[in-house]
Amino acid sequence: MFAVVRTGGKQYRVAAGDKIAVEKLAGEAGETITLSDVLLAGDGGEVKDAKGVVVSAEIIAQAKSEKVIVFKKRRRHNYRRRNGHRQQMTLLRIVAVGAEAKKAAPKKEAAPKAEDAAAEAPAKKAPAKKAAKAAE
Repeated sequence: MFAVVRTGGKQYRVAAGDKIAVEKLAGEAGETITLSDVLLAGDGGEVKDAKGVVVSAEIIAQAKSEKVIVFKKRRRHNYRRRNGHRQQMTLLRIVAVGAEAKKAAPKKEAAPKAEDAAAEAPAKKAPAKKAAKAAE
């Protein structure tokens, strides 16, 4: 299944397993994000309804694109300016395309939060015991 997604003012045709470079998105490497602005979806040669279709992607890295040289010159006025620019970009790996991607993403996020809360509770009790032993 493929989808056409809009992000950063540009449109990308993506399928599961693709790697794309887009305008900078918030997040660290390894995080999973969802691209919900789907313009078109399809399977093979057929076009399907894009409502409810979500694209799930993993951030590979935050990087900079190639340098663009900006050179300004006005002839016969001894005016020359040279400047460079490197645009910030995010490298993405498309994990899943489809309605099921939307259901899978909240489950992954909800489970670690419950485990983290359970892991933090015993950690808070342990230092109190150590402090009591140190006081003796």
